[in-house]
Amino acid sequence: MSVLAAVALAAGLAATGLASVRWLRVAQREHYLAGAVTRFASRWWRCDAAHAVALLAALAGASAAVVTPGAGLVSAVVAASGPRGLTLRGRTGKLVWTARLRRLAAVLALLVSAAVGGAGAVAGLGGSAAAAALSAILTPTLLDAALAIVAPYEARVLRRFVSSARRRLELVRPTIVGITGSYGKTTTKGYVAHLLAGRYTVVRSPRSFNNQAGLARTVNELLVPGTDVLVAEMGAYGPGEIAALCEWLPPKVAVITAIGPVHLERFKSLRRTLAAKAEITTRADTVVVNVDDDLLAELARQLEGEGRRVLRCSARDEQADVCVLVTGPSWSVRVAGCQCAEVAFPGDREPGSATNVACAVGVALALGVPLQEIAQRLPNLPVAESRLQVAGGGEGPVVLDDTFNANPAGAALALRRLTEIGRRLGGRMVVVTPGMVELGPIQARENAAFARSAAAVATDLVIVGATNRRALLAGARSAQAGRGERADGPSAAPAIVTVPNREAAVAWVRAALTAGDVVLYENDLPDHYP
Repeated sequence: MSVLAAVALAAGLAATGLASVRWLRVAQREHYLAGAVTRFASRWWRCDAAHAVALLAALAGASAAVVTPGAGLVSAVVAASGPRGLTLRGRTGKLVWTARLRRLAAVLALLVSAAVGGAGAVAGLGGSAAAAALSAILTPTLLDAALAIVAPYEARVLRRFVSSARRRLELVRPTIVGITGSYGKTTTKGYVAHLLAGRYTVVRSPRSFNNQAGLARTVNELLVPGTDVLVAEMGAYGPGEIAALCEWLPPKVAVITAIGPVHLERFKSLRRTLAAKAEITTRADTVVVNVDDDLLAELARQLEGEGRRVLRCSARDEQADVCVLVTGPSWSVRVAGCQCAEVAFPGDREPGSATNVACAVGVALALGVPLQEIAQRLPNLPVAESRLQVAGGGEGPVVLDDTFNANPAGAALALRRLTEIGRRLGGRMVVVTPGMVELGPIQARENAAFARSAAAVATDLVIVGATNRRALLAGARSAQAGRGERADGPSAAPAIVTVPNREAAVAWVRAALTAGDVVLYENDLPDHYP
């Protein structure tokens, strides 16, 4: 019995080590938020019947190991090898052994050691084996506990970086443009930096460096003497976060691009989202808002009532302070109701970005850039990476890369673009998607609605992964049935394909599509999602 218990103990500890690597990567990808790892573990173990059965077997084995240590081997095998699909190394985001991650791993190791050692002190070798088996399968919960333990220390570390960034800001004294919103932040940030770059030396926060740590790093590493303007994207998962950013990074010009259900899982309501985003306006001299959004139009009225300077930006209201109308192959730029410029844009530019353009023009005007100079720079606005970029063609299909978009409004826009190109080419129209996440109670409904819309126009719908598979299938099948009943016959119904991951979807596209076809890649979940 002692030999078997020793083997079970060793297996449990080894499995805990492997599971720790797997779940540490999830913690890192989820910004070290306590509670996130257990939430993702629940998603993985509930994603299909096979995973659920494996989890039940592992828990039963850990329980039985108290009496029969060998039963813990079942738990060890399950924890070491699963969940199936959540790899140790990762495909889309590899584990990076930063100082912060090493500290977290050390605290996790201490918790496991305490659990296994304590059980051994009470119940001997068999107790240690049972505790090791349980630790292996409950590694996500132990990791969340470790995250809660190290949080105060990590907050102190972050305060040191923020203090350094504050000193650099006082030295360089740039004009700060802060940009937030449920979506459109990164695109608008690029537009603003481009429109200002002809007159000012501009630094913008890279990629999605939009929280305390990312913006402190931006300031500490990129802000140099002589910088005129810092364009800072500001994100939030809840109330108070943007207010905390603005305490040391106060925008002179604040921009809010849109309010939508992105991160609704965390915010709980759009009103709460609006309140969190509006924190960016508190200390700003000028507030630039997209008034095509009803909630932001309401905020604009409120701010104006308080005597604040507000620039209303729109893609449809010609009387707005800045309006950018899409008129065929060009943008008609209107300021205070007067047409000031007609700007041709490249054929692959998505006209739906006009509200983001209007906000960027508003920022440039607020900072004194002449309208003529703005008009000269508008035709060369940058296209944000993986946001409805058009590529391919020739001997292969046209590819619409919208993998960095994950909101219902952006998805609807992408479908319109797919339809436009697909009808022009006359070939197959394919949508590849894992669906949208962090939409809280409306996630299933929104994914089903998107799948219905996609299946209503596409010839093929490729559903990636398991996270939203049920909702996407339900929506697609309802549209499939509707199209199949039309006069043009069952052949009009779209084909529905399910694949386990993005790599399998790309392989399917390469095998199935050719010149004259078009494929839309709508969103791309990182591989720590099932």
